[in-house]
Amino acid sequence: MKIVSKHPLLVGTALLTLATGALYGCKDFLSNAAAPQGTLDAGTLANRSGVEGTLIGAYRTLDCTSATGAWGCAASDWVFGSVAADDSYKGSNATDQPPVNDIEGYHWGTPDADSYLEQKWQISYEGVVRANSALRLLKQVVTSSPGEFSVADANGVAGEALFLRAHYHFEAWKMFGNIPYYREDETDFRKANETSALVVADILKDLDSAIKLLPTTPRNGQKGRASQWTAKAYKGRVQVYSGDYAGALVTLKDVKNNGPYALETSYDHVWTGFAALANGPETIWAFQASANDGEPNGNNANFGERLNFPYSGSHFGCCGFNQPSQNLVNFYQVDVNGLPLALSSAATWNASDANFVGGPANVTPVDPRLDWTAGRDGVPYKDWGLYSSAGGWVRDLGNGGPYSPKKNAEEQASGAESKVGWQNTQLNSVNIHLFRYADLLLLLAEAEVETNDLAGATAIVNSIRARAGVTAQGCGKGSDAATQAALVAAYPACATDSRMAVPINDPSIKWAVYKVGQYPTFTDQAYAREAVRTERRLELAMEGQRFFDLRRWGLAYAAAAINGYINGEGGGMEKSSARRLYKAGAETFIARHMFYPIPSLEVSLSTIGGTKRLAQNPGW
Repeated sequence: MKIVSKHPLLVGTALLTLATGALYGCKDFLSNAAAPQGTLDAGTLANRSGVEGTLIGAYRTLDCTSATGAWGCAASDWVFGSVAADDSYKGSNATDQPPVNDIEGYHWGTPDADSYLEQKWQISYEGVVRANSALRLLKQVVTSSPGEFSVADANGVAGEALFLRAHYHFEAWKMFGNIPYYREDETDFRKANETSALVVADILKDLDSAIKLLPTTPRNGQKGRASQWTAKAYKGRVQVYSGDYAGALVTLKDVKNNGPYALETSYDHVWTGFAALANGPETIWAFQASANDGEPNGNNANFGERLNFPYSGSHFGCCGFNQPSQNLVNFYQVDVNGLPLALSSAATWNASDANFVGGPANVTPVDPRLDWTAGRDGVPYKDWGLYSSAGGWVRDLGNGGPYSPKKNAEEQASGAESKVGWQNTQLNSVNIHLFRYADLLLLLAEAEVETNDLAGATAIVNSIRARAGVTAQGCGKGSDAATQAALVAAYPACATDSRMAVPINDPSIKWAVYKVGQYPTFTDQAYAREAVRTERRLELAMEGQRFFDLRRWGLAYAAAAINGYINGEGGGMEKSSARRLYKAGAETFIARHMFYPIPSLEVSLSTIGGTKRLAQNPGW
């Protein structure tokens, strides 16, 4: 059955939500000519299964679908959160996916950039439409058939839908700032923007309503569903993002002290394809990627990430996008105390332009999170063999540099790889973290710094660093006999050691010197602020967070970081022949870059009587 998706603000029917969310195996759906069933409308869906299916459809829009296009709709926000910051380059080669070139270069007013921004707008508001459809349908069923839902289940459905509506509006808000807010009883999509502050108030209102309705554990025992604690954690996140540190302190401390979350025991358990580790104690909110579930094209897997794997010389075979930057790799260096070199040697930490190759000759101490985050030469790549940029693992060294993303890649031993679909080796069931507990703790530490609880902030940062120091990349094994032979040739001890994760001082490690130190109690607010911000980058790198962090810390901070990244900071610059010379064409980051421009199609569609209801963001 072919599903045709219309513009998300023009159509709000449950047809789209149930069809795209659940009915992938329906090749005979239209085969009964005596009883044609060409549509699903509110009447057809006015029962419990219709409501539940519509709600599942609202969850599905957390990531790209085949109907919304790619790759500006990826759940991880890799284009807008990592490539647009200092974490990664577009990668691949210069001519593939040219819209990302303009996002990376801050040329956001071009038609190419606009096409990707439109995808992000559509996926966000498609989610809003689907959540509102579930709310409307629930009200209809509860009114017409009171016995269909218990009070608790009706409240649970409503709470989940309200939470989803808040999440999708948050996604649009963090991108565009001044956006329209849509509720289930509205019929005209051509709404004017609300101010950024009013949008935040509406998001928090929906989250407060969800908190009152949701159970403390996920409904039906299904961990992917939002619970009361999910909504509380998310509320604290929104409070920090909007600058309400006092309010966030109360909310996030409640979650920390009373909620169900905890740090994973080691960093390799966070981004993983192992089913036993999925939805572990650190998961607050994730896109539940699903491979090998019967969907014939693997489209329920990590659709939005499928470009972000090493190239054809590796097992994955394609496509070489979202490559970690030289700046990011350099950022993982540490000083003699195991603390970030970026803090103790601000003038020189970024001086090296060289490929940061692992091996016995390289004794520069680094944070072990480097080799869970970036694939680099001379270091095993999970359990797929020895990474080799010159061996074809990188598509275009001159364009994207020598490194590859690593967090989103499945482990060979996990069995999480899809068996079907386009480039199935790049489709897996690695859940995409949208919000995890380490992120929450660092937001709490940030609130503590801003309210002058420096001891509390130090304790949180040190707890995250302690976890980072538990394990490092081990030998793993090759993906086949040839890659295993190459691994053993480089590191003979790996012939009898296939551990993927080992203690950071394990004697098997010959490719790096790992060190993670603890901070003395912060005594100065300015230093504490910078230490917490540094820890966010080290912990959350390549997770689509970086640009939005820089932006919410203010124009001066964002401009200094992004313009410094391009033009020179810490002794190195990106716009050089030794790194990525094309960065010389990037626009200077100024006030207008604090929010992405609203897609031109959306502004046009908002027209009533010749007047555009949606106002474009300043400077665009």
